[in-house]
Amino acid sequence: MKLKNKNFALIIIGFGLTVSLHAQQGVVNVSQDSDIDKLLEYKKDIKTSKVYKIQVYQSIDIDNAQREKENFLNAYDEWPTEIIWNTPNYKVWVGNFATRLEADRALVKIKKNYMYANILQPKTEK
Repeated sequence: MKLKNKNFALIIIGFGLTVSLHAQQGVVNVSQDSDIDKLLEYKKDIKTSKVYKIQVYQSIDIDNAQREKENFLNAYDEWPTEIIWNTPNYKVWVGNFATRLEADRALVKIKKNYMYANILQPKTEK
């Protein structure tokens, strides 16, 4: 009985080797319209990636927001700062962070002076 099982196993292994030795190889040719390359270049120019920002201040008064932006720039000049109007508040947003990790690292520094700062991911315009 053991001899039959060994012979069967050898036959299966031999069959597997035969199948693998006769595998086919092929070449794939891809032809695409030249407009696809143009479209890809266009998409690179448009901001389609996710961006993280840190909100440090919000107010219903533009003058207060402007003053807080100046205060922030005096304390931290390493990140771009902008004022966004989102009904009914003016918000001071900081940075264009490509990853959440970058935003978290900046938030640690910013929280020393702006305890209510938080990370957000604004919706991109389409």
